[in-house]
Amino acid sequence: MADYSLQRRLAAEILGVGEDRIWIDPNPEHEEEISQAVTRNDVRRLIVKGLIKVKPVKGNSHTRWLERRRARSEGKRRGHGRRKGAMDARVDSKEKWMNTIRKIRRTLRWLRDKGVIDRRLYRELYRKAKGGAFKSSSDLRRYLVEIGVLKGG
Repeated sequence: MADYSLQRRLAAEILGVGEDRIWIDPNPEHEEEISQAVTRNDVRRLIVKGLIKVKPVKGNSHTRWLERRRARSEGKRRGHGRRKGAMDARVDSKEKWMNTIRKIRRTLRWLRDKGVIDRRLYRELYRKAKGGAFKSSSDLRRYLVEIGVLKGG
């Protein structure tokens, strides 16, 4: 195949696009005619003839983006290598604490209302929870089994 670098450069300048977007007819019948074009006017003539054209702009595939988004919603593509910033930047520590303490207090209220624990023990456990003695409501239940209020199992 002939070297059309000059024609490609001139066409890119005339059409105001990058050289990669220039399409030159690969048909061997036009090889001689394209090679002979050395001036801007010659290249303009080839553009009018349709031997040199501009390729359309390549875009990003929206479908692939949707596929990645769906995968992320399923929990994929969220591993350690993808994460930036501290854990606190991803999950606010205050919000995490609020959710935990609310769950523990809900459990304590339920246990008190059902008569599993009395008011005095409820208050004691409430203060312990506020101080961060229990990691979760299951941790609270483990403690209650340990002190003999609930049956283990």
